Amino acid sequence: MTDLWLRATPRAAAGPPLSSRPRRLHRQLPGYTSTPLLSAPALAEACGIASLHLKLEDCRLGLPAFKILGASWAVVAELERRGALTPGWTTLAAAREQVAPHRLTLVAATDGNHGRAVARMARVLGCAAHIVVPAAMVLARRAALTGEGASVQVVDGSYDDAVALAAALADGQRIVIADTAWEGYDRVPADVIEGYGTIGAELDEQGIAPDLLLLQIGVGALAAALVRHADRWPACTIIGVEPRAAACALASLRADQPVAVPGPHPTVMAGLACGELSPLAWPVLRARLDAALAIDDAAVAPALRGLAAAGISAGETGAAGVAGLLALTADQRAALGIGRQTRALAIISEGATDPAAYAALTGVPPLACAAARRCPLCRDGRRHDW
Repeated sequence: MTDLWLRATPRAAAGPPLSSRPRRLHRQLPGYTSTPLLSAPALAEACGIASLHLKLEDCRLGLPAFKILGASWAVVAELERRGALTPGWTTLAAAREQVAPHRLTLVAATDGNHGRAVARMARVLGCAAHIVVPAAMVLARRAALTGEGASVQVVDGSYDDAVALAAALADGQRIVIADTAWEGYDRVPADVIEGYGTIGAELDEQGIAPDLLLLQIGVGALAAALVRHADRWPACTIIGVEPRAAACALASLRADQPVAVPGPHPTVMAGLACGELSPLAWPVLRARLDAALAIDDAAVAPALRGLAAAGISAGETGAAGVAGLLALTADQRAALGIGRQTRALAIISEGATDPAAYAALTGVPPLACAAARRCPLCRDGRRHDW
């Protein structure tokens, strides 16, 4: 089943253009390369559209998701604001030399990928990392965090409870790097959104101008970044996709004001198990989304299998946009103007970070790294260590 909200009022501008400064940082990180944009003709045919392009974020700078783009920029920008890092540093070794003596701890709440990216940046810069996770997080994702050298604290509650606990830990030595905002805390999550702008810049270089864009929505940071970028695609219809168990964007758009969906949020799309939109994302999504779609977990397995047939091992969250497109009913497609002429784009935002769940849903094990033939770090003996 699906639940659809359709815009009934004119669009507005989504916001100012995203900064190019984060990409200059990303280009300094070892292994940086534009992630691939692949065509999936069999999936396009199954969806009844002209073409479906997939931006693969299953191996970004050696991590299995796009989150390092936002975390790296947010960490560097916040350390510069605090005086622990001097603007104009030229190498990671020089940055580490400046930061390490301050003995800082980077703190984050996560359902998996954001916390791992923060922990990676902590390790790179000689900081400690303390990551707060919800009780429902699977062991494979917890192990990935400890593998980055982070201490992991489990909160007996939802992702939103983990965010609240992480926020309470902030002090002079513990710096919270969150991808969602709250009252009095918005600079870092704004930096996270700016960091995700690298994806849009790469899409421009790859020559894509879709007329349908499908975006997964958790707290909304990735969606906000790409919605702002999509202002240059005025003819593009944008659909936000989220699990029915955590459909806070759909509820907010229907109410025309932010609405929190109380937890727990049981869904296989763990990266989208968020009950509240970031206050920074809400006005962007309200201004520009053309539709919001809530899907059941049952919609995920067909998307994962279709992507696997195309050689892509996507995680459940990563496949959400494709799952939403496949799950639309004929009436919903007609209402959205989706047909044989449609050229669609979806973001595969993560790889298979829970191999057991992936195998259960698809019947096949995931590739160790779906990017092995194109990722410079993977080709070098699969070493993802900066």
